[in-house]
Amino acid sequence: MKRVITFGEIMLRLAPNGYYRFFQNDQMQATFGGGEANVAVSLANYGLDSAYVTKLPKHAIGQAAVDSLRAFGVDTKNIVRGGERVGIYYLEKGASQRGSVCIYDRAYSAIQMADKSDFDWDAIFEGADWFHFTGITPALGANVVEICREACIAAKKKGVKISCDLNYRGKLWTRDEARAAMTDLCQYVDVCISNEEDAKDVFGIEAEDTDIYGGKLNHEGYKSVAKQLMDKFGFEKVAITLRTSISASDNDWAGMLYDGENYCFSKSYHLHIVDRVGGGDSFGGGLIYSLLSGKSTQEAIEFAVAASALKHSVEGDYNRVSVSEVEKLAGGDGSGRVQR
Repeated sequence: MKRVITFGEIMLRLAPNGYYRFFQNDQMQATFGGGEANVAVSLANYGLDSAYVTKLPKHAIGQAAVDSLRAFGVDTKNIVRGGERVGIYYLEKGASQRGSVCIYDRAYSAIQMADKSDFDWDAIFEGADWFHFTGITPALGANVVEICREACIAAKKKGVKISCDLNYRGKLWTRDEARAAMTDLCQYVDVCISNEEDAKDVFGIEAEDTDIYGGKLNHEGYKSVAKQLMDKFGFEKVAITLRTSISASDNDWAGMLYDGENYCFSKSYHLHIVDRVGGGDSFGGGLIYSLLSGKSTQEAIEFAVAASALKHSVEGDYNRVSVSEVEKLAGGDGSGRVQR
């Protein structure tokens, strides 16, 4: 069984019920999520040996975060316990023309205050096949950039493939800070995952003749973005998600995977969204599973996009779907008919 290690921050998610606005009533749903944790859950659901690494306090909220991962079969033995707090994000889900809102309260979280000495990467990567992180994690601070670098170096020494979702977050760092850190870290990366905004924000690479708000996506422009990323860093593969936002409730969703020779575009799905948070992470999880399973470039992008399309129908950060459900949709059955 293939073993995948993911590393990042898991946060407590507090969200009003349904599509209520913040404090429209006095209740909030409490769940957990975070980029790399979401990927780890997807991979565990697909039957891989999936392990998640972070740092969490020893108190009850930290334990609840660990337990949320264990419930899906994620290996949590390398989670370091210590620090003072779990990061929080507040989510107000948008609908129709009202966009979703995320408010972060993550300063001084356990992982943000972590030290390089907290993680024994040589031991963590023993027997591993793949390592995944996102651009959100190094954005937490210069110390976490150093931790990510040490992880990548250790992974490379053991022949572990590395994937990174650029995931630029302007609330965490500037474009200049992101470009400096990610330019350094991407020298170790084999598979890069991006979207139309991240490549531009982090590296200044932009798809030509594309209007993501007006519904105009130019395939040739995305081919150019993928090739520029590969030429710059020597990636083995570049995956780009293609989202057309019609409204907060309705998006068109597709993806492209470039392997140095072939530009493979998936079929496009029209999504009526239940919860879009974690949509990109579910794409990453689907892509990693596909590549580790030996799927072709076209098969891999179809599986990844179908996995993410299904995630948009699932409440919470975690993608609670199986391989068979994804393959059914990727194979063309998107009818949504009752299964009896």
